[in-house]
Amino acid sequence: MMKGDIFFNLSVRSVRLNFLRSMLAAIGIVIGVIAIASMGMLGTNMQLEVKDQLSSSANTIVISSDSVRMGPPGSTPSSSAATGVTKTELTKIKTVVGTNGTVIPIYSTMGEFTLSSVPGRAEIYGIDPDDITKFLTLNQTYGNSSIEGVNDALVGATIAEEFNLKVGSRIKIGSFSSSTRPEVKIVGVLKARGTTADGVSTDNGIVVNSKWYTDQYGGKDKYSQVNVIVKDTDNIATIEDQLDAKINTNEKSPAVRITDATSQLETETATLSTETMFIEAIGAIALLVAAVSIFNVMMMSVSERIQEIGILLSIGTEPGEVRRMFMYEAFILGLLGAVIGGVGSLVIGYSVVEAMIGTTAYFFQPDSLMYVPEAMLVGVLVCVISGVYPAWRASNMDPIDALRSE
Repeated sequence: MMKGDIFFNLSVRSVRLNFLRSMLAAIGIVIGVIAIASMGMLGTNMQLEVKDQLSSSANTIVISSDSVRMGPPGSTPSSSAATGVTKTELTKIKTVVGTNGTVIPIYSTMGEFTLSSVPGRAEIYGIDPDDITKFLTLNQTYGNSSIEGVNDALVGATIAEEFNLKVGSRIKIGSFSSSTRPEVKIVGVLKARGTTADGVSTDNGIVVNSKWYTDQYGGKDKYSQVNVIVKDTDNIATIEDQLDAKINTNEKSPAVRITDATSQLETETATLSTETMFIEAIGAIALLVAAVSIFNVMMMSVSERIQEIGILLSIGTEPGEVRRMFMYEAFILGLLGAVIGGVGSLVIGYSVVEAMIGTTAYFFQPDSLMYVPEAMLVGVLVCVISGVYPAWRASNMDPIDALRSE
């Protein structure tokens, strides 16, 4: 066993006698392990949360086109405005979908609003009141009223919290510089949805009657997007193919874009993976610095123990055994740094995930925790590799020259 190996015991003794120096050298490993593991867990938790949230709208097909946003209320839309999904295209969509799903046309634009004199910005959605309850849910804490009048509106959970909006509150929508801004009455607060694949981010949005929207912004029957909520997710690919064949008759210049949760999930995952790899690369730099520190400590250890090495070699100790002694020492330093870094990464990683994402629901899942042992293994390998040359140098010393040194 390694514990009973005299050369391992000599390595432990060396680390113990130079404990402070050894721990200072291992700090780089600790930092590197924490950085790699924590950032890896953060990226994984973000991916898992996005995947979970997008799955809630996995049965939705989003049909959109490049459209010019409408101007603020009171302005005159230009002739080139609103090149979104047309009424004719909407009719084709309804024909293709038939009884296999629900078709919901949606207007949207980024707008400004004020509560009393407090300004804010939000995504303004114009939706038919009958369609709202088909895919949006009201927060029952604020009552269960929905849009009935033309001037009624619903607000997202985030905006409601930030501006302390409640049922009965009134806000003015329009440019801050405009003197004539229409007023709407808040009749409900929507339940938080998080990231969704249906293109409707209501947490930071305001939902108004589609008639109110077109009266203020123009662009009637030129929808920003059309959502199709499919009854059976197994039919999504078939419906998408049929929609593409029906509407995008010009292959060189498609009239609309057709996407679903799968494509958005792939995009989001790829983006988050790239960001995670970049942050982990920063942690790898810390390990590189640690490798230099470990190399320096090992070289110092060899220099301080030249006579000890000479004695060992002169009494018949094999060069391979001397190499093993110093490799043990490098391994011990790496193991100390990796263990401390592993424990630290759990604590710091948990705090970072909670602060950045707001939830630790996915923290203890295998996909997240796997970064801890992986980072620890990398830390140990870095130390062992850093000890190769010092160990080789020690084992190749001439015993007589080593004994003569002071």
